[in-house]
Amino acid sequence: MIKRTAEDELRILAGQFRAVAVVGPRQSGKTTLVRSVFPKKAYANLENPDLRRFATEDPRGFLATFRNGAILDEIQRVPILFSYLQQILDETDENGKFILSGSNNFLIQDNISQSLAGRVGYLFLLPLSMQESENNKTDINTVIFRGGYPALHNDDKIETGRYYSNYIITYIERDVRQLKNISDLFLFEKFIRLCAGRIGSLLNMSNLALETGVDVKTVASWLGVLEASFVLFLLRPWHENFNKRVVKMPKLYFYDTGLAAALLGIEGVGNLPISPYRGNLFENLVILEFIKNRLNHGKKANLFFWRDNTGNEIDLVSVRNTVKTAVEIKSGQTVTEEFFKGINYWNKITGSTGGLVIYSGNNPQIRSNGVRVVPVSQLGEVLSQDIL
Repeated sequence: MIKRTAEDELRILAGQFRAVAVVGPRQSGKTTLVRSVFPKKAYANLENPDLRRFATEDPRGFLATFRNGAILDEIQRVPILFSYLQQILDETDENGKFILSGSNNFLIQDNISQSLAGRVGYLFLLPLSMQESENNKTDINTVIFRGGYPALHNDDKIETGRYYSNYIITYIERDVRQLKNISDLFLFEKFIRLCAGRIGSLLNMSNLALETGVDVKTVASWLGVLEASFVLFLLRPWHENFNKRVVKMPKLYFYDTGLAAALLGIEGVGNLPISPYRGNLFENLVILEFIKNRLNHGKKANLFFWRDNTGNEIDLVSVRNTVKTAVEIKSGQTVTEEFFKGINYWNKITGSTGGLVIYSGNNPQIRSNGVRVVPVSQLGEVLSQDIL
C-alpha cells in the first residue's frame, strides 16, 4: 500500500476535532487512507443499498450501532445523518470519534455547515502526488498520461485507457445524477471534453455555451457540478493590479492529468509528445503538485495566476503569509532566456526577488537574480522544504 503524505494531517485533525471529514475525488484513496489510520474503527459504506436504507429510515438506530464511533463512507448519500450526528458529537468529549468521507464536496460541506460547524475538521485528499507514487523517477509523459489515481499504481495489470474510460462513465452516470438532474448526459459529457480542451486557458463561459449548445447559466451550473465532484478547478487571478489593468477571469484546470488526457482523446503515452495539449497538461501537472503539497499538510491552496491586459503573465503565484513567490512553468527541456521573462517583469513591478522556473529538463540552476530553475522531477523536494 502506498503511504500517503496526508496521513499525518489526518491524525492531527482526529486529535483536535470530534469528527473529521475526508473529501476528494472518487477513487482518490480516501477509504484506504482512513481504514489504515483507524483500523479498529467500525466501517460502514453508505453506497451499500441495505446500509443506506437502514440509515435513511432509522438514522438514530443506525448511529446507535456505532457507540464507539465509526468510519462513515460516502456519507453524502444519507444527508439526514448529519443532523443526528450533531447531538452525538455534542454529548461526547472524544475527539476523532467519527470519520466521514465522501466524493461530493458540495453536499458534504453544505450539510456540515448546517449541522456540524465547528465540530468537524477537513482533509482534502487528491490523487497521488509525484513523490507518493514515485513518479519523480518516471518519464514525465508517462506521469501525465497515467495520472495519480492509486488503482493505476497499485496494479500494473490495469490498462490506463480502459480505467479512465470506465471512470468517466461511472462519474457521469452516478455522481452527476446525485448532484444535478441533468437530462442530457451525452451533452454533459461533450461539455466535459470541451473543458479539457481549455486547460490553462481563461474561462470564457459564453464561448463554452456556444460550443456546447446550452445557455451561459447552464454552463455555470455544470461547472459547479464539476468543481463539487473534484473533476476540475478554477485558478483565480491575483487581485493586486500594481497600477496595471489585470485579467479577472479564472483559468481552468483538472484535478488529474490522466483523466484530462483521456477526455482529450490521447490514447497512448507515445501520442502525448506530439499532442498540441502537451504543454497545457504539463502546466496542469505542476500546478496540481503545488495544490497537493498544501492540502496534504492541511493548508489552504493560496495559489493564483497573474496576467495584465498587455499579455505579461505569471503562471502561478504562491502566497504564504505575506510572501508571494512567482512560478513559471515551461514544458521544454532546454533553459532559455524566454523562461525568465515573466518573472523578471513581475519582480520589477512588485519589488520582489527570486522565483521558480519548473521545466521538463534535468539540470537544476540558481541564477544570479535569485531565480531557481527546478526540474519537474525534483519539484517534490522543493515543495517539501515548506517555503511555498
